[in-house]
Amino acid sequence: MITYANPMGSVSFTSGFFAELVGQAARGCYGVADLSPAPTAENLKSIVMHGGLAEKGVKVTQKSSSLCIELHIKVGYGVNISTIVHSITHRVKHEVEYATGLKVARIDVSVDDIATE
Repeated sequence: MITYANPMGSVSFTSGFFAELVGQAARGCYGVADLSPAPTAENLKSIVMHGGLAEKGVKVTQKSSSLCIELHIKVGYGVNISTIVHSITHRVKHEVEYATGLKVARIDVSVDDIATE
C-alpha cells in the first residue's frame, strides 16, 4: 500500500490500483502485446520480502516521497524495442503523476516475451 500525506489528510493507494493504472497506460502504447507476470524467482522474492505477490507484470514501491515502478511486458514481433520502452516510460510516468500527484523516480521495463501473432 502506497500512502501520500497532504494538508487535508492522507490517501492510500492499493497495489491493484497501480497495477490497473500502469497496465492500461502501458497497453495503450504501440507495440505492447500484453503485460507478462514477473519471473518465478521475482514472485518468490516478493512473497518473502513484502508478504504477497505483485500484480500481473507491475510492481510499485515507494522510496521516500517518490515511486519506483517495475514493469514486465510482451511486445509484438518486428517492433523497435528501444522506442517502445521509451514510449512506455514517458506515458506511464505522465499517467501516474497526473492521477496520483506522486513523483515517479524510476521505471524499469523488462521485455519478457515477443508475440509472434
